Amino acid sequence: MNIKTLQLFLHLCESRSFSQTAQAMHISPSALSRIIQRLEEDTGQILFIRDNRSVELTSAAKTLLPTAAQIVTSWQEVKAELGQQEQALQGKLRLFCSVTASYSHLPDILSRFRQLHPQVEIQLLTGDPAQAIDRIQSDDADIAIAAKPDSLPGKLIYLPLDSISMSVIAPLVPPPALQPAFREPPAWNTLPFILPESGMAREKADKWIKSKKIKPNVYAQVSGHEAIVSMVALGCGIGIAPDVVINNSPVGTKVKRLEKEYVQPLQLGLCCKQSRENEPLLHALLALFRHNN
Repeated sequence: MNIKTLQLFLHLCESRSFSQTAQAMHISPSALSRIIQRLEEDTGQILFIRDNRSVELTSAAKTLLPTAAQIVTSWQEVKAELGQQEQALQGKLRLFCSVTASYSHLPDILSRFRQLHPQVEIQLLTGDPAQAIDRIQSDDADIAIAAKPDSLPGKLIYLPLDSISMSVIAPLVPPPALQPAFREPPAWNTLPFILPESGMAREKADKWIKSKKIKPNVYAQVSGHEAIVSMVALGCGIGIAPDVVINNSPVGTKVKRLEKEYVQPLQLGLCCKQSRENEPLLHALLALFRHNN
């Protein structure tokens, strides 16, 4: 039994004619007869008394009629509500993230969201992850994949996605000039450092440097974590970068992690303004992850 069967049953109860119902519901009389026969088998009752001139409802049909009408009406109401939601969820959603996050975390987010809301256009904005919070606060993006700061700015919403470990990395084969500094323990104060220019990755790096009581010789401060891995691979010095960036870097095999060194991980999540969380597109995306976390 399905909604279409009940719709045919209701129409036949009203028309009292197999031919009229078949014509109105775009089905052949023989197919209609088979469907009604299966409905009678499902209910275990004869529903119609048929002769060459008329169709009469049995007491079983009269008992089934209000329930069938209620089911069909409820289904039509739900279908209309879903249609309204689908119609509402159209437009553009601007999402900011780093290049690495665009292929490490974004595909899962988008695939889950687009299964439910295929008509929403996603405009992807990529750049330095340190800019993510600023992009949200300035309304340059609607939502961002961002590292959670130690103190989240007021009036922002943050939904956690992942914990991202970080590593201190060195060239796999250090250039001759740096090799003496890599003896155990490393001569940290003589090694050139390549650090994030700003953002939570820089704060985590600074905390590690402070814990080691290092006065760093900063060779370069760069925006974007991908460049840190590249410069370390080229032998410019040592760096501190998220493991997800190292793992996905095309030169990741040319650096080595200094396994004894622990850097606090980054907390990665979705971030947007509190004042905008009830906007239909943002609400739908946030609701998806609130439900799954």
